[in-house]
Amino acid sequence: MFDFIKSSLQKVYIAVTGKLQDLFGQSRIDAIALDQLSQILLEADLGVGTTKEIVKQLELAAELGKLQTGQDLKNKLQELLILQLQLPDVSLGNIILLVGINGSGKTTLAGKLAAYYQAQGQRVLLVAADTFRAAAVQQLQSWGQRLGVDVVHGADGQDPAAVVFQGCEKFRQGDYDLLIIDTAGRLQTKTHLIQELSKIKRVVTKQMPSATISTLLTVDAMLGQNSLVQAEQFHGATNLTGVVLTKMDGTGKGGIVVAIAQQLRLPVIFISHGESVSQMYKFQAEQYVKNLIGG
Repeated sequence: MFDFIKSSLQKVYIAVTGKLQDLFGQSRIDAIALDQLSQILLEADLGVGTTKEIVKQLELAAELGKLQTGQDLKNKLQELLILQLQLPDVSLGNIILLVGINGSGKTTLAGKLAAYYQAQGQRVLLVAADTFRAAAVQQLQSWGQRLGVDVVHGADGQDPAAVVFQGCEKFRQGDYDLLIIDTAGRLQTKTHLIQELSKIKRVVTKQMPSATISTLLTVDAMLGQNSLVQAEQFHGATNLTGVVLTKMDGTGKGGIVVAIAQQLRLPVIFISHGESVSQMYKFQAEQYVKNLIGG
C-alpha cells in the first residue's frame, strides 16, 4: 500500500534514505555517526527540536551500551520515529471541514475523500465553499461528475458560510452519510481566518447540532518547515482534528509529519500524492517509517 513512497519518491531516497543506509552499514556507531545522523534528519525536514530530541535519546541508548552497531542505530531510530507518530486513533465525524493554504491540495483531497468513503458504501455530499477561486468550484464539480457525487456550490465571491448553509440543508433533507466541505485557502491575517472558519462552524452547528465536525489540515510536503508554521497557525485558529500530508510527489522529504506530530500532537490521518483516487492512503506510522528509512 505504501509502495508509492519507494516508487515515486526517488529524491527522498537519494537525499535521506541513501545516506541513512551508509550509517546503518557501519560496524561501530560513535559521536561522529550521530552528528551525521542529526544532519540527515534535518535535511529530511524533521526540524531542529524533533531532531535534537531523537538524537538525545540515541545518545542515551549509546551510553547504556544499547546502541553499538549500525543495525542497532536503525532499529532504535525506527522505534523512536514510530513512537513520535503513534498518536491516539481519531474517528472522523460525519462532517469533514478541509482547511489549508491555497495550493496545498484541499480540493483534490475533497475528491479523493469522497471516493474513499464512497467505496465504503457511504453516500457523500461535497460543498464547494471556496467561493473566491472559481477554479476550485469547477474542480470540485469535475470530481462530483466523475464519482457521481452531488456538489453544492454558490456564485463567485458569495459568502462561504451561505454556501455551507445550503449544503447543510441539502445534507439534512437528503439521504447522505458524509458532508465534506472545501474551504478557501486565504491566510492574509489570522483574524480573518478565525472569523471565516468560525462562521462556517457556527452555521454547521446551528443547522445540525448533533453532527460531529472533524477539521483536517492539508500539509504540503514540499514546503518543509513552512508547513509546520502553517500548521501552528491553523491549529491555534481552528482546533484541528488532524492533518493530511499532500504532494508527496518526489520533492517532499516526508520528515515534516514527524515534526507536526511531535510538536503539535496532531495525528496524520491520510497521506496523498498525485491526482488519482488511488493515490491516497490511510496513514500507518510503522509502514511509513520503515519505507522512509529503508526498513
